[in-house]
Amino acid sequence: MIPPALIQVYADKERDYAIICQFVDGKVTRYDMKKLLYGVFEPLRDKEVFKNTLTILDNTAAWDLTGKRDETNCLTIDPWTLYNAEDITGDMIH
Repeated sequence: MIPPALIQVYADKERDYAIICQFVDGKVTRYDMKKLLYGVFEPLRDKEVFKNTLTILDNTAAWDLTGKRDETNCLTIDPWTLYNAEDITGDMIH
């Protein structure tokens, strides 16, 4: 089973190294990346890289470090991890 389609992802303006994910079913989640910023994810410690290379590839959040949209050179998070992250759907309604 695949999670609902991810339709928007962006860096959280209120929390460093967190992303906001919006799904086609209306669910909105926040995923905190702080504890993952080592090893393969270490390039994302640079806040500009974290914000400016974030995109959606293969139905999940991805950091396109080369700018070539080559899935083999991107850093990704499991889509179910994002879907099951902190649910902030109600917080997004103004």
